[in-house]
Amino acid sequence: MARRQLRSPTIEQVQSRFQQWRKARQGRTPIPDELWEAAAAMARQDGVNRTATALGLDGSKLKRRMGESAAAATRRTATAPPAFVELRAPANPVANRPEYTIELEGRHGKLRIHCQGATAAELAGLSRALLDSAS
Repeated sequence: MARRQLRSPTIEQVQSRFQQWRKARQGRTPIPDELWEAAAAMARQDGVNRTATALGLDGSKLKRRMGESAAAATRRTATAPPAFVELRAPANPVANRPEYTIELEGRHGKLRIHCQGATAAELAGLSRALLDSAS
């Protein structure tokens, strides 16, 4: 999968998005999260006061939203489950390798794992990783 280059939007692009939203909104609906995120990206680039003035926003709310989005991004990266768990076979396989079948059941369904030659500790680690990623 190709990695997408992330670029900050220009002030004109963000202003245009806010103008379109303001024209289309009905009543006192709150500003959508994606617009706050665009404003926060602008503020990181150009400063809070300049961005708030250009977009017609309250600078203290923009500053607070910048902190919230940074904290949320940190939580997302800090709590990401392992994407891959490797079980390594021993260098000299023994003819009588232990054989295991493990069945795991969680909120999202059941999983059956059948393997030969893995240690009980490796299987316990795999089970923990799978259960943690499913929750």
